[in-house]
Amino acid sequence: MADDGPSRFPLLSNDQMTTAQKGLANLIRSGPRAAVPGSAANNATLGSPFNVFLRSPELGDHLQNVGLYIRFKSVLGSRLSEFAILITARHWTAEYEWHAHHRLAMQAGLSPEVAAAVAEGRRPTNMKADEEAIYNFCQELHTNKRVSDASFKAVADLFGEQGVMDLIAVNGYYVTLTMVLNVDRTPVPGGAPPPLKALK
Repeated sequence: MADDGPSRFPLLSNDQMTTAQKGLANLIRSGPRAAVPGSAANNATLGSPFNVFLRSPELGDHLQNVGLYIRFKSVLGSRLSEFAILITARHWTAEYEWHAHHRLAMQAGLSPEVAAAVAEGRRPTNMKADEEAIYNFCQELHTNKRVSDASFKAVADLFGEQGVMDLIAVNGYYVTLTMVLNVDRTPVPGGAPPPLKALK
């Protein structure tokens, strides 16, 4: 959720970038991100969070590599990774993050009803078994700062220990992105209304 005021990190054009920043920008614009419609990777300037990553190119490179793995290589697959991202976005009331990933979650096959329940702060009632395992794990991790044996086992039984690690990483990486977006005060594109209401 962006605070009042303009974005704090001005967008950088190529001619404003250092050599290191240009190298990172080219990495972000290439690879699988370039095939995602509406991706910041397709723009002449990089939007947030990548625009903020450019301020620390070496760190930004490590972060964008983590993001590449989570988005395109995780053993969880796109539907469940995007579901975990939406759960994280809801916990942080991360408007831009929800805006960017709701569409991707729908494209990956997540039910609109499941996403709507998460947006409203409700437990979805029509989840698939693997979605329920992801939901329980993520909810406990964000709310309790740890997970129960039952929730750990449910994810491990489906995806192994690698899946547990991948799910932890999805949550942690997107918390980092939410911090970047909130500090930047990144607005929802096009002046659209915030997609998430504050929870009571």
